[in-house]
Amino acid sequence: MAQHQSKCVSDLPRTLQWDTLVPVARGTLREEQKKATRAKLIEAASALFAERGYAAVTIDDIAGAVGCSRATFYLHFPTKLEALLALADGDAAPSSLAFYQDLDRVLESGSRDEFSEWLTRAFDWFREHYAMFRAWDEATVLEPTFRDVARKGIAALPDSMTHYLARWPEEDRDEARLRIELLVTQLERFFVRWITFDTIEGSNELVVEVLTDVWFPALMKPST
Repeated sequence: MAQHQSKCVSDLPRTLQWDTLVPVARGTLREEQKKATRAKLIEAASALFAERGYAAVTIDDIAGAVGCSRATFYLHFPTKLEALLALADGDAAPSSLAFYQDLDRVLESGSRDEFSEWLTRAFDWFREHYAMFRAWDEATVLEPTFRDVARKGIAALPDSMTHYLARWPEEDRDEARLRIELLVTQLERFFVRWITFDTIEGSNELVVEVLTDVWFPALMKPST
C-alpha cells in the first residue's frame, strides 16, 4: 500500500507535487497575514485620527496600537499620509461619489421632496464620517499632496453628475460644476459647525427645509 501511495505521488505532474504545493500554501498564508496586518493598521489609524486628528498621531502610535514595529508599518505604508489616503479610498471617497451620483438622479427627477430626502441622507453620511473631518482638514493644511487629492476628489463629484451637466450649455458647465462644489463645501462646513462644534442651532427638519429652499432652485436647469 505504501509503495502504491509513493508511486501515486511521484506520478503527479511536477506542478502538483508536494515540494511545490507546500510553498504555494505558505505563500498564500503570508499574503493573507499581510492583508490582515494592513487592515489592522488602517483600523488603528482610523481610530487614532478620529480621536486626535491627523497632526497629533505618529507612526509609532499607529504601529503600537496594532502591536507591530515601525518597520512593519513601512512595509504597508511609506508615510502616515498614505494610511490616511487608504482610509479615504476604502470608504469615504467611494460613498461620497455615490451620494452625488444619486443627487444627479434626484435633480433629473425635478422633485423638491426628493431633494429634501437626499439632504437628509447626506446628513446621515456626515454623521457616520464626521469624526474624520478634523484629520482631513489638518492633512489638507499640512500635506500638499493631500490638498491635490482633495481638490481632485471634489472635482470628481460634479463630473460624476452627467445628467446634471448635460442640462447646462457647454459654455456654462464650469459654472454648473462650481455650483456643486459650493454645495459640497457649504454642507460640510455647515455640518461641522452645526453638529461637531454646536455653534449653530436648528432642528434637522428646519435645516433640511432651509437648505432645500436655497439649493434646490440653484441646481435646477438654468432658464433659457
